[in-house]
Amino acid sequence: MNVITKHVVLGAAGTLILQLAAIASAQETVPSAVSAPESSAPPAGKTAAAESSQSQDRSGAGGSTSRAITQPGKAGGMGDPAFGGERHPLYRLSKSDIADVIFTFSPDFNQTLTVQPDGFVILKGAGPLLAEGLTVPQMQQAIAYAYRGILHEPEVTVTLKDFEKPYFLASGEVTRPGKYELRGDLTVNEAVAIAGGFTQQARHSQVVLFRRISAYVAESHLIDLKKMLDSRDVREDLHLQPGDFIFVPQSRVSKIRKFVPTNSMSWYMNPLQF
Repeated sequence: MNVITKHVVLGAAGTLILQLAAIASAQETVPSAVSAPESSAPPAGKTAAAESSQSQDRSGAGGSTSRAITQPGKAGGMGDPAFGGERHPLYRLSKSDIADVIFTFSPDFNQTLTVQPDGFVILKGAGPLLAEGLTVPQMQQAIAYAYRGILHEPEVTVTLKDFEKPYFLASGEVTRPGKYELRGDLTVNEAVAIAGGFTQQARHSQVVLFRRISAYVAESHLIDLKKMLDSRDVREDLHLQPGDFIFVPQSRVSKIRKFVPTNSMSWYMNPLQF
């Protein structure tokens, strides 16, 4: 009985020790587990500052967007949203243009300038100045800057006296081929009428309109004026732009007419139908 009692006492003591160790370890792990979320959570002040900075960033981005939208008439700072060009472009000087220059307080320097073939003008007492491609306000500023060493803050006024007016060209089988001023809104049919109308050798069904897009590129439009006039539908009658070139080709009948007697040809066809 003594041996059994010793074993029971030792087992109870061991069990008690294990329970005490488990309780001690639990007391140590619980505070650390509770304190971990507190250490990972940022302070309230820092959270508020971060949120305010993010809101400022968002408001700043929105402000810049609103500032960009408040300029509906601009595209890249140039004007027309569709093409990136100026909405109402000013006339730019070209070769052979003539301009009067008036100095308000120094009339001795008044002069008339002609843009030379190289694009320059010769200023009285100030030398050459590149004028081609400048607008009238830019020309005034350039002249005032050129005389800055001669006159004190010169006040300059530039007025166009003569310049190249809008025009169109008519060639081929029209009565009076040549260069004509483009006055107002004209169509191809009206331009042909201004050029004297078609000749008897004209091919009404294949009138060609050439339009220059750039210095090296041009587009062409084929217009059937005969069909347009017969159907009384002028929707295909294109409107001219400055520099357009109209060409009326020769009909096939007129090309062979000189090789066939006129009396025999008159029995078979009428050249006006072509």
